[in-house]
Amino acid sequence: MSVTLKVSKSKLRSQSAEKIATLVPVESYQHSKRPSIKKRFSNGRALRKKVSHVEQGIYTPPKDRIGPIEVLENQAKQRIKSLIPIRYERMLQSPFAFYRGGAAIMAQDLAIQPTTDITVQLCGDMHVSNFGLFGTAEHRLVFGINDFDETLPGSWEWDLKRLVASAVIACEALGGSQDLGKKLVYRISSEYQKRMAQYAQMPYLDLAQQFIGEKDIRKHFNSVHQKKLDAYLKETKGQNNIQVLEKLTTLVGKNRKIINKPPLIDHFDKSIHGIPMAGLVEKALFNYSSTLLADRQVLFQRYNLQDFAGKVVGIGSVGTTCMVLYFVGDSPKDPLFLQYKEAQESVLTPYLGKSAYSNMGHRVVAGQRLLQGAPDIFLSPGYIQDGSIKVQEFYLRQLRDMKGGIDVGPGGVSLKNFPDYAKLFGWALALGHARSGDAAMISGYCGQSKAFDEAMYRFATSYAKQNQADYEVFCDAVKSGQIEVAKKKAAL
Repeated sequence: MSVTLKVSKSKLRSQSAEKIATLVPVESYQHSKRPSIKKRFSNGRALRKKVSHVEQGIYTPPKDRIGPIEVLENQAKQRIKSLIPIRYERMLQSPFAFYRGGAAIMAQDLAIQPTTDITVQLCGDMHVSNFGLFGTAEHRLVFGINDFDETLPGSWEWDLKRLVASAVIACEALGGSQDLGKKLVYRISSEYQKRMAQYAQMPYLDLAQQFIGEKDIRKHFNSVHQKKLDAYLKETKGQNNIQVLEKLTTLVGKNRKIINKPPLIDHFDKSIHGIPMAGLVEKALFNYSSTLLADRQVLFQRYNLQDFAGKVVGIGSVGTTCMVLYFVGDSPKDPLFLQYKEAQESVLTPYLGKSAYSNMGHRVVAGQRLLQGAPDIFLSPGYIQDGSIKVQEFYLRQLRDMKGGIDVGPGGVSLKNFPDYAKLFGWALALGHARSGDAAMISGYCGQSKAFDEAMYRFATSYAKQNQADYEVFCDAVKSGQIEVAKKKAAL
């Protein structure tokens, strides 16, 4: 596998890119009395005169909307060329798979929709497959948002609208009815409103320590689905470094090496600049280590790198540099696996402004800490420096340590258990937004009525039609040979 390592030179189309996307949480009001929760709730409610609930339900496409193929091809210019056909083959599988890979396509659409401008830390790529279970630093199993590559400050509606649209699209992909799609959106929206109202009244320290734990998850699941939930929880708890060792490595002579499964898992040759990858990885780890907290730095430095290889992950990330790094402590029974992910500018940048962080890995890590609250102990950013040139920005996290993603389809979200998951999705998003934004103002604006639920459903169904139209354009481009896709067997 060859990899292109270069400084990102994204062409930003909007004047918004000249400003900085800044998080504006509940102000400290150092020079004046802070407005009460009641006052901020009232201020949020007053925003309905500026942007009504009815307006939130209307989807209006941009007049100069960029076509989906152009958006994807522009992204591809900043990615590893040989991996792009894999990304496109994965997006080709269904309208929902296309939606997952099309965060940049939807960003331009969300940019012109009406918003309240109540700023939160956005996930930036919110959809029903972007949730999962993970272990906290104390190894408590909690439920939350999973991926933060596109995170950036912005108005809370961006995430919620992308989430509810994904529910309708995923429901349709599974063969679900229109009534079920409506039920899913209502459950996400009503749970978001309910939890936001609770968090508005909660002391900040208590809010910072709020998690959706195993008991909370069980309460949300119908008794009929408990058996499948138990299996999922058991499997996630079993995800650890020893399990990864057995699955991803094999003995080569006396040493363990990551198993090659090209093109999805493959050892690198030299980069396009002719720089040996081993040297670049060494520089990356040296810089990464310097960003860790002191106690975690000491822990990390006890491990020695044994092997590394490129690993294709997800849909939206395909084409960026992703690696799995295998370390060993005092014995082969003490493995550590970290995931390296290249961090580029967020797809929201052209519309919301540049990140306040110069290192995009720092942007992702900061966003994850705000939204997730309890990321793993090895989550930290870094960059690769070769001489005076910064080659690439990235972040590292554990590959698997009590981590379990949620897939839509066999073994994951089904038409039967989708409503149970939907409430958890709304809850997790509300918790993430409340940690970084003004929960009282958001709650005041949303209220707890069916009117807002209905608005979200109308937006979701309208955008599902837009996504379907874009997917058909994408399929036509594949059939005509305009874009190249990998063979299905090699890509999935």
